[in-house]
Amino acid sequence: MRLRKRQRLILVLLALLLGGGSAALVLAALGEKVSLFLSPSDLAGRAIEPGKPFRLGGLVAEGSIERRADGEIRFAVTDGAHRIAVAYRGVLPDLFREGQGVVAQGAFDASGLFRANEVLAKHDETYMPREVADALKRTGHWKAEAEGSAASGSAPR
Repeated sequence: MRLRKRQRLILVLLALLLGGGSAALVLAALGEKVSLFLSPSDLAGRAIEPGKPFRLGGLVAEGSIERRADGEIRFAVTDGAHRIAVAYRGVLPDLFREGQGVVAQGAFDASGLFRANEVLAKHDETYMPREVADALKRTGHWKAEAEGSAASGSAPR
């Protein structure tokens, strides 16, 4: 009887070990695929290696949009405290303009310029991505009159 209990214990421990190992592998694989949102202030104290994809969010800085002859569009994303220069080649959303919330997917190049491969803008007059609103709150640039819509993650223009 004692041998049988010991075998069961070994089997249970082996099953837990295999289950834990499988869960660890799944989480590690997902961790590499998850694209984190970072605000310009979050990036100020971090060194992100060139080519590592992530999401950058904030407001399009006033007076920063520059359309180049080669079709590239350059603009800056800010959270009020810091600015990140962004280069994008493609069609921007219709609602893209200065002072509006955006989230750009891309990576830094070797020169430190954020090269976006996708730019998302707000979809109606009061929407702002929750992550952008939270970043603006952290840096103290959230408008007080926006608190009524903060529960839905939105902010007025």
